[in-house]
Amino acid sequence: MSDKRKEIPLGIAIIPVAFLIIALFFTIGILKLPPHIPLICAAAVAASVATIYKHPWKEIQAGMVHGITLAMGAILILMVVGTMIGTWIQGGVVPSMIYYGLKILTPGIFLVATLLICSIVSLGTGSSWSTAGTIGVALIGVGKGLGVPVPMVAGAIISGAYFGDKMSPLSDTTNLAPAVAGTDLFSHIRHMVYTTGPGSIISIVLYGLLGTRFSGGVLETQNIETILSTLKSNFFIHPILLLPPCLVIVMVVKKIPPLPALLGGTATGGIFAVLTQSRSLADVIEAAQTGFVSTTGVEMVDELLTRGGLMSMMETVALIICALSFGGIMEKTGMLKVLAGALLKRVKRTGSLVATTIFSCIGLNAIASDQYMAIVIPGRMYKNAFDSRGLHPKNLSRCLEDSGTLTSPLISWNSCGAFMHATLGVNPLLYLPYAFLNLTNPVVSIFYGYTGITMEKLEEKSEES
Repeated sequence: MSDKRKEIPLGIAIIPVAFLIIALFFTIGILKLPPHIPLICAAAVAASVATIYKHPWKEIQAGMVHGITLAMGAILILMVVGTMIGTWIQGGVVPSMIYYGLKILTPGIFLVATLLICSIVSLGTGSSWSTAGTIGVALIGVGKGLGVPVPMVAGAIISGAYFGDKMSPLSDTTNLAPAVAGTDLFSHIRHMVYTTGPGSIISIVLYGLLGTRFSGGVLETQNIETILSTLKSNFFIHPILLLPPCLVIVMVVKKIPPLPALLGGTATGGIFAVLTQSRSLADVIEAAQTGFVSTTGVEMVDELLTRGGLMSMMETVALIICALSFGGIMEKTGMLKVLAGALLKRVKRTGSLVATTIFSCIGLNAIASDQYMAIVIPGRMYKNAFDSRGLHPKNLSRCLEDSGTLTSPLISWNSCGAFMHATLGVNPLLYLPYAFLNLTNPVVSIFYGYTGITMEKLEEKSEES
């Protein structure tokens, strides 16, 4: 039966993508509903197209299963982060982080401090998800208390978290991109400094300018005092409660896999809930399962602390499964390859090759809904094109990270965007304008492509290694 399958032409391969774009725009933009059903419908359209071109259902289903399998590790981490947030709030960990953060930070420097703190943590851990799930959760609370708009705070968290996700040798994407492109890890990291450096400087300047809008407000001071007194009267607040996030960060830096490290964080939060907050074992289990419900009577504190739990992540898990089912069909049936091949035919110069690679990665983050596919597929497709132009493979690996890694949290149905939405409580569409590092890096990369700046030639490979 497989011998009868036909290659799907470009005009037909576009149909599922066009349907997805229209369906998402209509459902999210007009009806203000979640993207799950449009993604399922788009997967059905892709499967129908593949069936018409003689791709057997067994192959289509295998593509869906393979796409979902790619995200199983991420799904497990997402579920554990939900339980950890629940026990950390109940155990006084998150309230203590917020309390001391409000004591130390001021509105004027808060966004810059958020960027730098998250950059340091993510560089040490190599994980944007661990950074957002630990430090990021607390910084959202601090930002609310200081009167800084939550989307701005989330944008600074995302920028810092993905700085390390991109630059740390401990990061999976930082290892994946050079492997796909055909270069070594440290040549890849050194080459990314040329785009990440300017992007970070621009981000610091922009966050500094935004911060001047929030310095010295009277109402903000009143809010801070209210939050501090409410936290103090409802939780045992002590520096020892900062130990769980420190332990998680140390475990990840020591190369303990994220899943057991985060499970350890969940357990530690539960222990502190029993020992310091006089909670029962049943309370801890309930917080891990359904989340913590704050009943302080102060609306802004209750809104801040009522969150977490395994069940709070289930909508996001469903979203990831729906999105990757569509992406898996598109990959398995060759439709993604056809679309990428059509883009490559238009490439005439190095600048257009870089731009095509960048936009392909961004497009695949939206279509395939997974940053790994957004790195691997363009990496495979454009490797020969970079080689034929005499360009060092580290140029390609840098492009893959500048776009595939950094734009993944900006798309709400991408696995990374869905995780950040569930963890930080902010829709990616809202924090997107403030994720300055994620926005500037692709632009800087394209600029280098057209100007030739830092675009090193293949002959220089021996000098680099």
